Amino acid sequence: MKKLSSVSLKNIKIEDSFWNRYTHLVPDVIIPYQWNILNDNMKDIETSHCISNFKIAAGYEKGEFQGAVFQDSDLAKWLEAVAYSLATHPDKGLEDMADGAIELIGKAQQPDGYLNTYFTIKEPGKRFSNLRDGHELYVAGHMMEAAVAYYQATGKDKFLQIMCRFADLICEHFSVRNDSVGYPGHQEIEIGLYKLYQVTGKKAYLRQAKSFLDRRGKKPNYFLEEEKKPGFQGLFPEFENYDPKYSQSHQPVREQTKAEGHAVRAVYMYSAMADIAAEYDDEELMDACRRLWNSITKKRMYITGSIGSSGILERFTTDYDLPNNCNYSETCATIGLALFSRRMAQITRDASYIDIVEKSLYNSVISGVAMNGKSFFYVNPLEVWPDNCIDRTSKEHVKPVRQKWYGCACCPPNIARTLASLGEYIYFADEQSVWINLFISSQAKVMIEDQEFKISMESNYPNDGKIQLYVSTAQKKKAKLAIRIPGYVKEWKISIDGAHIENPVVENGYCILEQEFESNEVNVEFAIAPRIVWANPLVKEDVGKAAVMKGPLVYCLEETDNGSNLPALYLDTEKGLEEYFDPDLLGGTTVIKATGKRVVTRDWNQDELYAEHKPVYKDVDLTFVPYPYWGNRDTGEMLVWVKE
Repeated sequence: MKKLSSVSLKNIKIEDSFWNRYTHLVPDVIIPYQWNILNDNMKDIETSHCISNFKIAAGYEKGEFQGAVFQDSDLAKWLEAVAYSLATHPDKGLEDMADGAIELIGKAQQPDGYLNTYFTIKEPGKRFSNLRDGHELYVAGHMMEAAVAYYQATGKDKFLQIMCRFADLICEHFSVRNDSVGYPGHQEIEIGLYKLYQVTGKKAYLRQAKSFLDRRGKKPNYFLEEEKKPGFQGLFPEFENYDPKYSQSHQPVREQTKAEGHAVRAVYMYSAMADIAAEYDDEELMDACRRLWNSITKKRMYITGSIGSSGILERFTTDYDLPNNCNYSETCATIGLALFSRRMAQITRDASYIDIVEKSLYNSVISGVAMNGKSFFYVNPLEVWPDNCIDRTSKEHVKPVRQKWYGCACCPPNIARTLASLGEYIYFADEQSVWINLFISSQAKVMIEDQEFKISMESNYPNDGKIQLYVSTAQKKKAKLAIRIPGYVKEWKISIDGAHIENPVVENGYCILEQEFESNEVNVEFAIAPRIVWANPLVKEDVGKAAVMKGPLVYCLEETDNGSNLPALYLDTEKGLEEYFDPDLLGGTTVIKATGKRVVTRDWNQDELYAEHKPVYKDVDLTFVPYPYWGNRDTGEMLVWVKE
């Protein structure tokens, strides 16, 4: 299976009215803000200890390890975000800062190549003895991804060499002659090892990534056996009576049919499965990827592209169980679903996978960061009543306002690396073709065989559905341009140099234009009027309710626009939706208006909890704004699914 390639970030420039507000934040705000937090320079914010731990491990400072066992991964993801940012926005000062952090990582590395500040400082004699909880391999995977990204962005290989030394140690430790059955409790290293293999060509890394997947789920279960070893001590109380489904180790990966357990672990593993399936031309593994992707997107995913229904263990539950006001929907899980779906699209050339990438990126990824880049959602609910988001209750994980940081801060730097690498989702390419996935205004340079193609895309998506593509080459060249037709688009038209194409060829959701290109203008127009969407009646939480969408964007009601007690509102789905662009609202956005009813309280007094008062309704206008923007004004209620 030959995967389509992402176009190098060095060859992409994004200037887009929708995305600029977020992508510009990365170098200007998010990266420096997070660097200050990692260095414990911010007041009134939960202390990170991340850089401090590395300084202690390197021998520069005295002290005890502090923070979560996986604290090192915050620096890894920050460095990966820096790498992607440098690829598109070279910055000598930022590069010097990153070089200094990499120097520190190198000093913290042990003589045999081992790298993990928790086990170096706190439990030096327990390396690889608690794979269930220890997160050593998870952290290593993120460090590997960062090292590869930094090498590709800057050409500097110091970080790459550091991680190759650690990868060599891991391959030796988990070899047949040593530990031939162990695998990570939190998947991620499989992705990192695969990326290391891609840039170094070292097959041992590829084989080890595959081995970790092949071992997983075999009997007896590794983690249940690990618990029985003398001196084993769990790090997380919630793992008592451990269920292997939590870590997707309940079955061999090729036999799994449903998305189970911790949502982030799951989609990171599925991403690696797709990589390995393509590399080894493994149809059995690819079939498992398809089954698991279908399980998520057809029965266990929110309309916003988020996943993970339960706040307990951050996990999938059962089919169609999608509660709105107590769901987890971790930002990292949405990012992982986008990574998995992107790989599936690269392998299959099927646009339905990009539909999910787009849904995830436009909704639950950017809902995870405030418009100022300085506060974040870990959890992304679809309904919020701030008064009942109370500690030590079933909704204690739900926050009505974005937080400046978290003790477990995996999501903020993950958002940073995702936004910084946005270009990797827009275009794919192979030797003869360019694939247009997302309609984000940008310029790209793509090599088709031995000739450079310049692609310029202009759009105001998703405020409207008009996209202009300009394709130019130094000399006339035959090539294929594949343009995604989103699944939600029912009417569309396309023209080349002003000539309308009557019966365009569509394959797996892509319109295929195959011809000689030299200097051509391609115009695409999608009908993306606001629309009302319903859930399958088996989604019990949403029966009798409806949601509003426009293009990939989910819309919501906020108390700021519609008053309090949003569940007292009803949407009239028989009447049309109206839209208008408000340049002054939330940085400029399309607002959707609808008509409906509100249950009024005029016959009730505050001391009556139940009574025989028939509901009384009044006509109201409803104002919907994009879900990803919620919580950027006044703190208040929010609602996606509205009674019909």
